[in-house]
Amino acid sequence: MNDVAIEKEKGRAAFGLDPAGYHQARPDYPEWVFEILRSRCGLGEGTSTFEIGAGTGKATRRMLESGANPLVAIEPDARLAGFLEEKAGSPALRVVNSAFEDAVLARSSFDLGTSATAFHWVNEADALQRIVDALRVGGWWAPFWNIFGDPDRDDPFHEATKVLLSDGPANPSNSDSSNLEFGADKVARLAALEAAQAFDMIDVQASTWSIELDPDQTMQLYSSYSNVTLRPDRERVIAEIGRIAQDEFGGRVTRNMTTILYVARRAV
Repeated sequence: MNDVAIEKEKGRAAFGLDPAGYHQARPDYPEWVFEILRSRCGLGEGTSTFEIGAGTGKATRRMLESGANPLVAIEPDARLAGFLEEKAGSPALRVVNSAFEDAVLARSSFDLGTSATAFHWVNEADALQRIVDALRVGGWWAPFWNIFGDPDRDDPFHEATKVLLSDGPANPSNSDSSNLEFGADKVARLAALEAAQAFDMIDVQASTWSIELDPDQTMQLYSSYSNVTLRPDRERVIAEIGRIAQDEFGGRVTRNMTTILYVARRAV
């Protein structure tokens, strides 16, 4: 795999080519994530919430269902923001088409801030300061990720496609034992929360699981990856992904998944 990571500005615009396809292809977040947001982070009726990089609303909808109100969903890609506003429209939802760095959030006015598989597209230290400013004392910051990979389990399909994708940019959402994804780097993420000097009750929870895909679903999933959508030869690569899924894996692909959630309470 190429070690050159996708530039953050390019990455933010990598997912809007086909919002409906992206929304269908990406797996949902496990229920335990929202159980922790409700039981520990206070998500419920009337919880003032903001979400960084809401995308098509895979997590946004679940938080609305749990009572988040208002929910300010910040999404820099106009196509994704439009899809979210159309499909998840709610009186409680306000979609802001903006980079997080440029979004205006009232100081000390939110009970909860979240980011679902998106926080790696911002500058962590700067973003954490803005998050602290937006949260009330006692409010919670809770970023989480669905990561395509698990370094502790064999991943034959990932291995079978590494050469195909090796001349493209590194995908920050696809991890293996030699390339720890941003969200999976617990030591670094916990250290950043400590360095902000504004949080207490810092914790991390994780689970591993798998998804089963047929060739069409596999192609659709890989079509949603930033390191594929940004390639000039993406159609060729996606077709080859489908061929490998059918010919080399008998039409049945297993992808390992890791879900990881960090929680931290604003203390000062």
